[in-house]
Amino acid sequence: MKTATNRGWIVTLAALSINLILGALYAWGVIGKALVMQWQWTKTQAALPFTVSTGAFALTMVFAGRLQDRIGPRTVAMAGGLMFGLGLIASSFVTTPTGMLMTFGVLGGIGIGLCYSATTPPAIKWFPAARKGVITGIVVSGVGVAAVYVSPLTQFLLKTTTIPRTFLILGIGAVVLILILSRFLTNPPAGFIPVATAPTGTTPAKTVTSRRDLDWNEMLKSRQFYQLWVMLALAASAGLMIIAHVAIIAQKQANWKWGFVPVAMLAIFNTLGRLVSGFLSDRIGRPRTMVVAFVLQALNMMAFVHYTSPALLVFGSAFAGLCYGTIFTLMPAATADFYGVRHLGVNYGLVFTAFGVAGVTGPILGGKICDITGSYAMSYSLSAVMLLVAALLALTTRAPRNATAG
Repeated sequence: MKTATNRGWIVTLAALSINLILGALYAWGVIGKALVMQWQWTKTQAALPFTVSTGAFALTMVFAGRLQDRIGPRTVAMAGGLMFGLGLIASSFVTTPTGMLMTFGVLGGIGIGLCYSATTPPAIKWFPAARKGVITGIVVSGVGVAAVYVSPLTQFLLKTTTIPRTFLILGIGAVVLILILSRFLTNPPAGFIPVATAPTGTTPAKTVTSRRDLDWNEMLKSRQFYQLWVMLALAASAGLMIIAHVAIIAQKQANWKWGFVPVAMLAIFNTLGRLVSGFLSDRIGRPRTMVVAFVLQALNMMAFVHYTSPALLVFGSAFAGLCYGTIFTLMPAATADFYGVRHLGVNYGLVFTAFGVAGVTGPILGGKICDITGSYAMSYSLSAVMLLVAALLALTTRAPRNATAG
């Protein structure tokens, strides 16, 4: 069993590392600003490649999740690494919004979806249900913390070289590293049952465990699937709006040229939110943790228009990242709680299509409103309303009838 646990941690760390590389998606806040300033793109044009990428990412998760459930995570992650890296490399050869939509948006987004679908499922299969939240939090934290190094690195590359060469360097690095790390992703052997252990520290809340694993057809017949889907769409919209525009917001609201700083702070606390929510939700439950995160994020959105100094903007960005990061731990963990882990790849892929909707709603909403009104104020208010609706949904979410308290 010790050997199995060690193997589980190797898979978890490899999955975390792959997600660190996929976090290059969130460097778009810095790249988008450069496209506006250097190539005179509109804010909406600069947001579209990010939007298309998140949409392609989310849609791919459905098919990629089903594929990795069938053939295993290693091959799927390797294919994803190739596509993601090639999407970045191809972006170095285009200069138009339409071209960038196809390279960074479609090709890169599909690559991210393939890789991301193959990271969380194999990791949590090696551990007992009582540690599901923590393990999920560790794996998905990689995407959040990536901007800590990707944003300054991208800023440095943009200052020392050109936008095309920046894409080229990031793309080559992504291909090489993901191909290496994918070799360590593997599911446990058939019939493997991890030893059930409670989380250390405090007494855990009752853990929801599935009586049997439900496939996607059965999941779609449950009310809880649609609750999770709507909550994810609403909560992610607010976070993605800030992520896609925070470098521009820094300059517009605070007259601050160092837009990569709030991007990095958002990323750091995004990571912290993923880890803390995993730990907390193993103890008080996923829905209760969602309510706390959504309400706090709504309050932050209401106050965001008043963040007009660098210090306040750093605070607001960090707080936004803290709350936003929770959904990437809570949603897959809740999906596994409600429907089991055997079909988690495709099941969570279907839940995650909500992220694609959010990728359109958040960034485009922010860009359009700012282009029309000259301010992000209305975007903040609409985001706050969406988050409060998500909190109300979380209050009414309970485990489906196929689950029992363990």
